[in-house]
Amino acid sequence: MAEYTQAKRLQALPPYLFAEMDRLKQEQVKKGVDIISLGIGDPDLPTPPHIVEALARAAADPANHQYPSYEGMLAFRKAAADWYRSRFGVTLDPATEVLSLIGSKEGIGHFPLAFVNPGDVVLVPDPAYPVYQAGTIFAGGVAYPMPLTRARGFLPDLDAVPAEVVKQAKILWLNYPNNPTGAVAPREFLAQAVEFARRHGLILAHDAPYSEMAYDGYRPESVLHVPGAKEVAVEFHSLSKTYNMTGWRAGFAVGNAAILAGLGRIKTNLDSGIFQAVQHAGIAALTGPQQCIADNSRIYQERRDVLVGALREMGFQVEAPRATFYLWIPVPKGFTSKSFSVEILAKAGIVLTPGSGFGAAGEGYVRAALTVSVDRIREAVERIRKLGIRGS
Repeated sequence: MAEYTQAKRLQALPPYLFAEMDRLKQEQVKKGVDIISLGIGDPDLPTPPHIVEALARAAADPANHQYPSYEGMLAFRKAAADWYRSRFGVTLDPATEVLSLIGSKEGIGHFPLAFVNPGDVVLVPDPAYPVYQAGTIFAGGVAYPMPLTRARGFLPDLDAVPAEVVKQAKILWLNYPNNPTGAVAPREFLAQAVEFARRHGLILAHDAPYSEMAYDGYRPESVLHVPGAKEVAVEFHSLSKTYNMTGWRAGFAVGNAAILAGLGRIKTNLDSGIFQAVQHAGIAALTGPQQCIADNSRIYQERRDVLVGALREMGFQVEAPRATFYLWIPVPKGFTSKSFSVEILAKAGIVLTPGSGFGAAGEGYVRAALTVSVDRIREAVERIRKLGIRGS
């Protein structure tokens, strides 16, 4: 039988720890264990009915059954631009400063192909969403990790990046509110990042899918609200978390027109755009009632408060995030991220995500997603309490 060697770019990818955790989870399921999964950032709340109804109407229209345009219907891009103006006070030209994406993950993964040559550096937070690094590797680039530490509020120290690295860099990735840490970025930091990108000739790529998942009166800002940001920056957004539409694969990138045109050239060669019926549903989401966003945040905030309170009672030094639906939990002494996740899964039937799966600086933490009901969270807490494990 012939042997097929995978391309070097695949061999360069870091080990996919999440796949191993999924295998261990399936072993527990086969044993009949009642699994409580706090591992995946996938909303358990349904897509609002008015969005589903818009999809059904559009899907029944034969005009939407053919190829869409890769850049997205102008009506969809206008809805995104209008939403940005209403939500962030940012004015965008829907024809040139908005590009539709088949979910923001697709755009993030393709983005380095437009601007990174082999050997170029991309500045990537650590820990971070793995696609920033994977897209860099697929483009032949080198990902330079910028550690996110608790002491700095999980903000990278841009001035600590060596000058010789900055000279070779093309893209600076940021993500606030942050996955996996739940951290938020003050306006001063966003302004510093814009100035850093301008000074060094970098593209600032800001991934902002959690901007509408916020608590305690906090309202995350768009990096494009910083004066002059549009000269150097693009921002990636998604309908996935905002409107509980993860499976629908609809998102958009906004900002600098020339940068978006580069990504657009990649997309026109590699994909055929979002199904138009989904775009019509996206228009309904962006232009319709927005109460669902506040309702979602209220539900996640209750879950956050229950889990944070219980973990603190058990000695875990966990912070209550002001945004996202993630808790970034320090593991107890004597455990690594992976060993603690395996212990909790094997003995309590609870899925947590090892922080080391998001990068080397994620070691010592696990991520919990608030994607189950309050009752299930309370059940998870009781299972952990019965193990006698306490935080450090």
